[in-house]
Amino acid sequence: MELKSDNNELIKYLNSLSDKIDPRKGRVAIILAAGHGKRIKSERSKMLHEIWGVPTVVRVANAARKGLSSDNQIIVVGIKAREVAESAGKKANRTFVYQYEQKGTGHAVKEALSALTQNGRVIDIYIFPGDMGLITPTVVKELKQRFEKSACGLALLTGNYKGEPEENSYGRIVRVPAMTEDNEPAGDDEGRVIEIKEHKDILAIPKNKYYVITYNGKRYRFTRDELLNIAEYNTGIYAMKYELASQFINQLTPNNVQGEFYLTDIIGLFNANKIDVEAYPVEDEDAVIGFNVKSVLQEMENIARRKVWLILRDIIFIEDEDDFFIADEVVAQIVKMDKADPPLDIEIDKGVYLSSGVRLERGVKIGAGSVLKGNIHLGEGTLIQENVSLSTYPDQQMRIGKNCVIMRGDLIKGNITVGDNTSIESSVIMTGSNEFPTRIGKNAVIKGTTYIFGSIVEDDLFIEHSVLKCKHVERTIRKDGKIQSVRWVMPQPQGLDIVKDLKD
Repeated sequence: MELKSDNNELIKYLNSLSDKIDPRKGRVAIILAAGHGKRIKSERSKMLHEIWGVPTVVRVANAARKGLSSDNQIIVVGIKAREVAESAGKKANRTFVYQYEQKGTGHAVKEALSALTQNGRVIDIYIFPGDMGLITPTVVKELKQRFEKSACGLALLTGNYKGEPEENSYGRIVRVPAMTEDNEPAGDDEGRVIEIKEHKDILAIPKNKYYVITYNGKRYRFTRDELLNIAEYNTGIYAMKYELASQFINQLTPNNVQGEFYLTDIIGLFNANKIDVEAYPVEDEDAVIGFNVKSVLQEMENIARRKVWLILRDIIFIEDEDDFFIADEVVAQIVKMDKADPPLDIEIDKGVYLSSGVRLERGVKIGAGSVLKGNIHLGEGTLIQENVSLSTYPDQQMRIGKNCVIMRGDLIKGNITVGDNTSIESSVIMTGSNEFPTRIGKNAVIKGTTYIFGSIVEDDLFIEHSVLKCKHVERTIRKDGKIQSVRWVMPQPQGLDIVKDLKD
């Protein structure tokens, strides 16, 4: 592929993230992620918009890898290529292909297949749109199993559109009707896939003319309205024999309203060469939703939330099924705990956000509006009250011990350990860095407008209205047998020379 010189650095970066395809694994997933998505009205690539906390292109890649039982992947990038590739990341047997110009899905697959010629022979290719963020490994696995058992050269997944026909912008699956143009029976051909007719191309057909097409030597005709009223649509997910796809991909032409190389046109080439084409209606309609606008993206997010709710609703308490976020990794951990040793007695209130990396033990309760982002481990029986913020950077760990209380509005972030039975009362801020972690002992109480950074606080201490930066607070018993408290510890002020009273 010929590239402009100003793309050299981008190509070098993509190459640095790429690994070789392993032909011994037989199957390769091609993920189409080159488009920007103008209708989404965002500077961010459509492929980077998140479904349940994960960029849609990453969700598709993960589902393809698990469903196909193969790490082999080609991700075709174009608009915002660096950002999309960085999001997907470097993985074994994954390579990135740059589509310099977006000339359609057929052109994107052609670019991907050109990369395969350098990696030895593979058997089957599977093609996925990068915006199909609800696709599941189960759907992919079912396609793989049906395709491998069949004798066809190409198979595609189809959906069933349930809305008004005029709102259906998907390509229609045109199948052989019962009768030919001359009212002769179609015979064994009835129901076979003739082609996929794109919505814009259907609209270009004059209302007073038939659309006529030949299949297996017989002519069939359709009115414009008949085509528009077809509910079965193309999801954009295909399985093909690699040798056949390589043979036919170069025969595609941009002879359509859009002037693009449609991958859908390859069906006609398979049919013309009398190679069987099959279409499998998908059982999980939600799994094949793609998005072009924000409203559909929100719909997909709601579907993802509902699926998580159905998984967890009888395992833990979730106060509001329409207002929570629990990352997939955390969901899996909760389900595993439930199978090992129920009951869990975990409670999640309205508006709680739990990112990947969070780990909950039994008896944990998290109050409304609290946000936990990062590698955070909450010990058994710990209570997080309302509107608490806990966070870490990726290379940091936060551990809150057993039976702790973190009261409303607290802000705790970074490399921090809190011992068992400790109470962090309202209006406290605690931070810890990698160089200066914060360690709070057992049975401690920290309250008031207190700020602690990079300090060690030993067991059983009471700290109130203090600022502690890189300090070691020792547990000291007074002569009366009580443990010395810490109050009103403040550092020396700085910058007083530039602070002045306002004058009338």
